[in-house]
This record gives sequence, C-alpha cells and structure tokens, in this order.
Amino acid sequence: MNIFVSNLSFKVDEESLKQLFQNYGEVTSCKIVTDKFTGRSRGFGFVEMKSDDEGQSAIDGLNESDHEGRNISVSIAKPRTEGSNRSSGGGRDGGRDRRDFNRDR
Repeated sequence: MNIFVSNLSFKVDEESLKQLFQNYGEVTSCKIVTDKFTGRSRGFGFVEMKSDDEGQSAIDGLNESDHEGRNISVSIAKPRTEGSNRSSGGGRDGGRDRRDFNRDR
C-alpha cells in the first residue's frame, strides 16, 4: 500500500519517517519530497508498506497524530496521473501573454 504523509516537520528525514511507520509493519520504501533547487523538504512524502492491512493500521494509528511538533496527515496515496508533475502555466499573470495585458488597456 502506498501512503501519502503531509504536514511533516522540515526536520524529518526518510530514516525517521521509516522508523515511525515500522511500528505498524514492514516498510518497503520511504521518500520525502524535496525542492529540486534547494534540496529542502517540501513537508510531505510517501511511505510504501508491504501489506494493505499494515498500511491501513498505520493510517488509522498515525493520521492527525503529533510527530516532531506537527499534526501529520496520513492517507492512501492517490495514483499519479499523467502530467501531474507539470505546471499549469499559472504564474503571476495567470499564464497570459504580456500582449494580452496591453490589449486590455
């Protein structure tokens, strides 16, 4: 079972997150998502557990619990959709071309 964990303290590393989940069963992988430019934690990650029963036990036991001074949120990870890691082109101007702003004036 793949589990999504959010609201993590920026001090939490993959080893300490793995240890937290090992109290509920076998952890097969653990990944904290980091900023690609700074390398700092983004405050969320994923834990994969060997069985669905162990994963559900971890979710039930850890969701909204205090870890490192923060109430973490723990849930089943949603499957990744194609293109989900791409920007929607938002930005400050909502993706509009500068010429659009000039036309509006």
